[in-house]
Amino acid sequence: MKHRLIQTISDEGDIVEAQAPVIISASRATDIPAFYADWFFRRLDIGYLRWRNPFNGKYSFVSFRNTRFVVFWTKNPAPLLPYVSKLKGRGIGCYIQYTLNDYEDEGLEQSLPSVKRRIETYKRLVEELGEGSVVWRFDPMILTDTIGINELLQKIANIGDALQGYAEKMVFSYADIALYKKVVRNLDAYNIKYREWDMPLMMEFAERLSRLNALRWRYSLATCSEKIALEEYGIEHNRCIDPLLISRLSPNDVELQNYLFNTKRDLGQRKSCGCIISKDIGQYNTCPHLCKYCYANDSENIVKANYQRHINNPLIDKIV
Repeated sequence: MKHRLIQTISDEGDIVEAQAPVIISASRATDIPAFYADWFFRRLDIGYLRWRNPFNGKYSFVSFRNTRFVVFWTKNPAPLLPYVSKLKGRGIGCYIQYTLNDYEDEGLEQSLPSVKRRIETYKRLVEELGEGSVVWRFDPMILTDTIGINELLQKIANIGDALQGYAEKMVFSYADIALYKKVVRNLDAYNIKYREWDMPLMMEFAERLSRLNALRWRYSLATCSEKIALEEYGIEHNRCIDPLLISRLSPNDVELQNYLFNTKRDLGQRKSCGCIISKDIGQYNTCPHLCKYCYANDSENIVKANYQRHINNPLIDKIV
């Protein structure tokens, strides 16, 4: 994945080479809106940030000079609300991939505000940003000894009812726990009796979700990075960095529209991912939500230490 390179000036006054992406993803790797909103908008004002490659550990510079759109990913976007006008003032568009689950009783997302408060935040964001600018994700769908398909559908129904008139789409994925050793390790450490999805269970869930949706809401339904074909149930493959939605939300940005017309699928993502090219600026092991099924955190102690370093030095040009 290549982005245009430009020169920028670092905080130390050095001239450095930086990537200058048109679309920023903030972020698949951590919850920037919930914990790093102040940092993000400070770096936006300064004009650049530093990003650490999770595979080789090397740092590179990312400039905001050409940025026309930001896709935020979050489970608690409330800290983002005071900053929305800043993006508008800069002529930068955005939408929010809002993961609004309900694992409250099971304690799988123990550091989040209540479901009720998160629903209220969803509605406030839609009122501020407009229809289509907040995408509801119930992600991932987890099966345990206390959560089966019936329980998942009831949780979805409760949130889906509350979001009527505010949500247009629901995006979900099936938890692939065995694929991530750190997730298996963390769930085992918390003594969570998880179950893997198999094909019959996935098909049953899709059929029943589709029927529920038809009876109650008629949201668009889509899966995130799932190989399984569910079109017979009216469930599409999602593009979370979605050129059609970006185009719809920024109809008068000629530069961005030209970019969207010419850009391609992001080959740096999983094969089943339909996202177009963007630059993700997050870091693993930095999300203090500490959800028990998280694939982005190795351990609670590492996350807490990294976040404390950020608190101690919030002006630095990188998260960690």
